[in-house]
Amino acid sequence: MSPLVDLKCEACRNDEPCVTGAESLDLLKEIPDWRIVQREGVQRLERVYTFPDFAQAIRFTDQVAFLAEEIGHHPAILTEWGRVTVHWWTHKIKGLHPNDFIMAAKTDGIYEIRTDGS
Repeated sequence: MSPLVDLKCEACRNDEPCVTGAESLDLLKEIPDWRIVQREGVQRLERVYTFPDFAQAIRFTDQVAFLAEEIGHHPAILTEWGRVTVHWWTHKIKGLHPNDFIMAAKTDGIYEIRTDGS
């Protein structure tokens, strides 16, 4: 599991800069199953998780939603039969912040626990 999973999100202000391209590449090394995409002119992290059925996809979605609510940082989540697509980005700065990479790692942690049967 990535060391990012142990970090905490810090409150982000409107005037904070987005991570640079070089910073993004370094952070992506910690979460190799994620990719950077552009949606509506904003860079976001994206990953698709797969599940054997809809019920497990819903349970994973609920766990990610609970984490997001607890931390106060919310992703876009698309839940379908057998798959969940998660997008992390920071709305305030309209781009990527280190918090997004931390949350991506925490989302991976939820998935690893689910798929390990724990």
